[in-house]
Amino acid sequence: MCLGAIYWARIDRVFFANTRVDAGNIGFDDSLIYEEISRPIGERKIKFKQLLREEALEAFRAWEEYENKVEY
Repeated sequence: MCLGAIYWARIDRVFFANTRVDAGNIGFDDSLIYEEISRPIGERKIKFKQLLREEALEAFRAWEEYENKVEY
């Protein structure tokens, strides 16, 4: 599961067996992710381009105004 999704979902406990080193030993090396996430967006190996921010903020504004939301 995506680490971001775990934190956003406010899960209080995650069970796992293998470590990231174990995963790396069989080719599922995620060290690049850890390196990339700490870099400024413009310095990452995969190019990121932000689009339509103002339009996307409308969804956040609608959520802020929604009366039946569950607060996290």
